[in-house]
Amino acid sequence: MTVGTFTVLQSTDSENTRLPAFMVSTTRGFLPRSEPVVALPAEFAPLEHILSRMPIKTADGTPGLLAEFKLGETVLNEFPDLTWAIDKYADNLPLQTALYRDYSFLASAYLLEPCHERFLKGEEYGLGRQTLPRNISVPISRCAAIAGFQPFMEYAGSYALFNYRLADPTKGLEYSNLRLIRAFEHGLDPSSSEAGFVLVHVDMVRNSGPLVAGVVSSLSACASNDHATFTDGLETIARAMSKVNQVMDNMWGKSKPNDYTSFRTFIFGITSQSMFPNGVLYEGVSDEPLSFRGESGANDSMIPLCDNFLQISMPSTPLTAILKDFRAYRPGNHREFLEHVQTRARVLGVKAYALADRDSASAYLRILNEVRDFRWRHWCFTREYILKRTAHPTATGGSPIVTWLPNQLIAVMDEMVSVWEGANRDLDGCEDLMERTTVQRETLRKEVEKYAKERGVAP
Repeated sequence: MTVGTFTVLQSTDSENTRLPAFMVSTTRGFLPRSEPVVALPAEFAPLEHILSRMPIKTADGTPGLLAEFKLGETVLNEFPDLTWAIDKYADNLPLQTALYRDYSFLASAYLLEPCHERFLKGEEYGLGRQTLPRNISVPISRCAAIAGFQPFMEYAGSYALFNYRLADPTKGLEYSNLRLIRAFEHGLDPSSSEAGFVLVHVDMVRNSGPLVAGVVSSLSACASNDHATFTDGLETIARAMSKVNQVMDNMWGKSKPNDYTSFRTFIFGITSQSMFPNGVLYEGVSDEPLSFRGESGANDSMIPLCDNFLQISMPSTPLTAILKDFRAYRPGNHREFLEHVQTRARVLGVKAYALADRDSASAYLRILNEVRDFRWRHWCFTREYILKRTAHPTATGGSPIVTWLPNQLIAVMDEMVSVWEGANRDLDGCEDLMERTTVQRETLRKEVEKYAKERGVAP
């Protein structure tokens, strides 16, 4: 299906190993084209061996290398450089993505193992390892370049969306059928908080196909001035985001707030983190230290797709600059699609077209509300899982923990007020949601002031 000059897949061509693992489709949305690669070729047995021994609790329930703080010495003394094997399979892009996933787990665990040890003692994180040895740095840089990622852990290509397997392939993507492939702490146990944290994200994104389909349909209808189909597309988007928000609520039961900070240590990045004040030296890759943002749900593509399609205006602040920087940490095809939608929506005037009619204006406002609802839930998770449990000033991706999410959330709330008042407060089914938004806006202001004062930062 072509949107302007961009092709969105309908058939994912799942057996084609020469296509990137991640390509936007109306069926699987932002999930990979086919289920992630689990088993590696025989040449990578040393990689499989060290990763299976790495978690704090291994698959058989015994303590792993991270439990005994022995991963670093094992990497330096036992682990070979497998770059030659990566080059052997350079034409197999889904496999390269799996190798990127696995090396990113190993790289993060190696660099942050000392910080985890201090965390368990109740100390500050201190410094991580400042050098990534050649037997990790060269292979991760090689497979990341082939697969189209940064050579550090990302949300889609490694930690979340390419890190699940189906316990029973015949049962599909039902949550109870999902298992992690790699984990840091107890995540190989599907009932653990680490597994729940990752797999709820997978469960959310499996609902992104209808979201993509709705955007594609709406853009095409706007271009052809088919207002009825355009409005139907908006309704499809609203329903899809409502489902995503419902699934998001499952996080509270699947991943406990008290547990999060124990495995969170391993998903911090390098950029803007006290653990790596001067970056990390990638041996054999660069003579100068490198710096990359850490794993973050902000790398997901669903909300940025809505932002771009709805033409939501973000404030011109350093916090918005971070939002733009996160764009580099998505699969290439996702980035291209989001950029295309942003350009297409601006050229077509999607927002003005939606607001010119009462029915489409109502649907547009309800999509805005779903985006607000998503960001509000994300703020609530941040408050309960992080702000109440650690004083570390930055999120895993390197954004300021107190002020970054409110920057985007307030922008959406302001947009909703503008649409509501522009319609003279007369849009069907929207009065209650606007009352809720007004209350949340004031609540958010007070909470940001509270946490900012506690941490000595400007709200």
